[in-house]
Amino acid sequence: MDTRVAVIAIIVENPAMVEEINHELHEYADYVIGRMGIPYREKNISIISVAVDAPQEVISALSGRIGRLAGVSTKTAYSNVITRKDK
Repeated sequence: MDTRVAVIAIIVENPAMVEEINHELHEYADYVIGRMGIPYREKNISIISVAVDAPQEVISALSGRIGRLAGVSTKTAYSNVITRKDK
């Protein structure tokens, strides 16, 4: 199994979705390196960045699940750092 390092950028325009975002991140906690959240009170949004080290399909699944929430947008930036891991 190969893993990649990536950063998932999350823009939260619907504060009601924060609990669901946290639930999704908890489900993928084994892959999360770290996260940072910034409330932008003047615009009533939150900006979250999540650094992950996971297989490509896991990163895509997490980003997709969060991005499908109402009032939430995601974009993922992938590094070229790929680690080969034997099963």
